Amino acid sequence: MSATSPVSTTATRPLLGDELLARDAEVIDLTRPIYEGMPQWFGHQKTFIMRNQTHEEFKEIWKTSCGFEAHNLLISEHCGTHTDAVFEYDESGPHLDESPLAYWYGPGLCLDLAPISADQWITDEMLRDSLERSGLSISRGDVCLLHTGYGDTVFPTLKYAEEYPGLTREAAEFLAKAGVVNIGTDNLSIDKSTDLEFSAHQVCKKYGIVNTESLTNLHKVAGTRFYYLGLPLNIRAGTGSPIRAVALRGNLS
Repeated sequence: MSATSPVSTTATRPLLGDELLARDAEVIDLTRPIYEGMPQWFGHQKTFIMRNQTHEEFKEIWKTSCGFEAHNLLISEHCGTHTDAVFEYDESGPHLDESPLAYWYGPGLCLDLAPISADQWITDEMLRDSLERSGLSISRGDVCLLHTGYGDTVFPTLKYAEEYPGLTREAAEFLAKAGVVNIGTDNLSIDKSTDLEFSAHQVCKKYGIVNTESLTNLHKVAGTRFYYLGLPLNIRAGTGSPIRAVALRGNLS
């Protein structure tokens, strides 16, 4: 049975006032929603969301005065906005729980490459040009996100899962040699959909770095620097994990 609870259109507010949620930092959500029927890479489990119980069912079963609704998820480790552990593409590499969390938080930048179509490769020349136009430079240890604009244009149609642009091997090498530890994209993969050599993933394997896929809203951070946060779940021997990816600006204290 699929979960049938309606999606609330009313923002939750604390009873004692909105100021309880006031923060100095600006938080930009870079995460796509998880839902049944979402487009997914053909090599991974489809998403299923089942209702465990409604509020009324809970009260009836457990004879309580208040009820608790809960849903069950059957999803891939690589569902929606997610990160890959090195082990996914390197059988001798570390699993998710064996990897430093520093892969998934820290200084970040977003290269503006838009607009790019599905039949295009992302080349190292494109990356260099974006850096020159923005005045940005890559520092060792950076998380580097790639705004192509393509993913947000076609999501959530099936086209999102069937065809998309991706990095050439040379472009991925350019980022890895610059010291990037996490390469992110607004498409289903950092590889081009027609690249059955999975070139960018192989570069991640070579350099022992990770990648983050299916991001969104990168136009809001394109051509800028920010603090990136996209922590994975602590999955024992995991090959990847859905994440809540955000870009943070302002006072983080």
